[in-house]
Amino acid sequence: MAGVSDQRPDRIVTVAVVGAGSRGAGYAAWVAAHPDRARVVAVAEPRPFQREALAARHGLGADASFTDWRQLAAAGKVADAVLVCTHDTDHLAPVEAFAALGCDVLVEKPLAPTEADCRRLVAAVEEAGVLLAVGHVLRYTPYTDLVKELVDAGRVGEIVSVQHLEPVGWWHAAHSFVRGNWRREDLSSFMLMAKSCHDVDWLRYVVGVPIERVSSFGGLLHFRPERAPEGSAERCLDCAVEPDCPYSAPRLYHRMLDLRGSSWPVDVITDDHTHEGIDAALRVGPYGRCVYRCDNDVVDHQVVAFELAGGRTATFTMTAFTESADRRTQIFGTRGCIDGNGDKVSVYDFATSQRETFAVSARGFDVATGHGGGDAGLMDGFVRAVATRDASTIRSGPRESLETHLAVFAAERARHAGTVETVTV
Repeated sequence: MAGVSDQRPDRIVTVAVVGAGSRGAGYAAWVAAHPDRARVVAVAEPRPFQREALAARHGLGADASFTDWRQLAAAGKVADAVLVCTHDTDHLAPVEAFAALGCDVLVEKPLAPTEADCRRLVAAVEEAGVLLAVGHVLRYTPYTDLVKELVDAGRVGEIVSVQHLEPVGWWHAAHSFVRGNWRREDLSSFMLMAKSCHDVDWLRYVVGVPIERVSSFGGLLHFRPERAPEGSAERCLDCAVEPDCPYSAPRLYHRMLDLRGSSWPVDVITDDHTHEGIDAALRVGPYGRCVYRCDNDVVDHQVVAFELAGGRTATFTMTAFTESADRRTQIFGTRGCIDGNGDKVSVYDFATSQRETFAVSARGFDVATGHGGGDAGLMDGFVRAVATRDASTIRSGPRESLETHLAVFAAERARHAGTVETVTV
């Protein structure tokens, strides 16, 4: 395999994928699209369908396919870099193992579900002297580039406050955070970490200074047994009120199959990507359950207030009860303000009373890929850093990622205790 001593920007970086679900397969797809820059040489995944599908797409033989990441690690350093895309609770151990082998690591967010494990993970990669990129893909989108460019150019003067909304979307919330893998804190992490550490990290990146204090409110209001409609059943396929329920699983997944084919979220609920396969999965699997009768405990709405260095402030709202849409942000400065919705950014200038609007798509960016181009941006920066040994192309490195994770933990403590918490790095 290629060694890290070859520091040419044009050399081909070898990559091992640990976790071949939606995130791992998505990052690997970028590698396949850039054969002149990177190559997948191994995969570790316990589920046969996902493992075999990724191996086939990348031409991997049986000797490069592993059912467990420990088997891959036991083979030694078989790749320059490892993509750790396991479930939230299973990030720490593989990162430690592959960093100790001298592999650079890209780990999906969040780092880990506890503050102690986040600190331990960052300490492990720093002690090993390897590169670490965290899957904070929002830092890498063309939309973020545009917002950051306008802020750094002084178009609104000094930032005073920010208002940021994460509209999770009613069906995404039902799929991932009521019926799905992130529905319970003990199975993954609390909602603000699982879904919105992206957003807290994004706020810190755009404003450009650390978060110092936080407070928070929120809870699980709607997806509860006592909110179930009269006459509803345990499963959507058996439910008399299903046709009128906005959270109908059959309506969601059959429509998604027609719109998106075998991609997310259909590929999460079944390996049989047909209408018959969907019905079979909904009959017995977790995604066919009534949203009011699941074992979920994560919040369905939350607000967070931040005080950043220099007296700047920000508010963040995460809610399940929206249409599926891009995040929305207002940035208030001393000379103007910015409104952004993921597609367009407008700047209002106080001195001229004029508004100028910029379309992200009109700037020549490819925003059609995952997370509005963020997945591609992350992989581009990470692979370039591995090839050149220049960490500056990684926007989401270990120290600042740890800092923003600690702000998320502080916000959750504040929500539970009704306190204002200080972020201690």
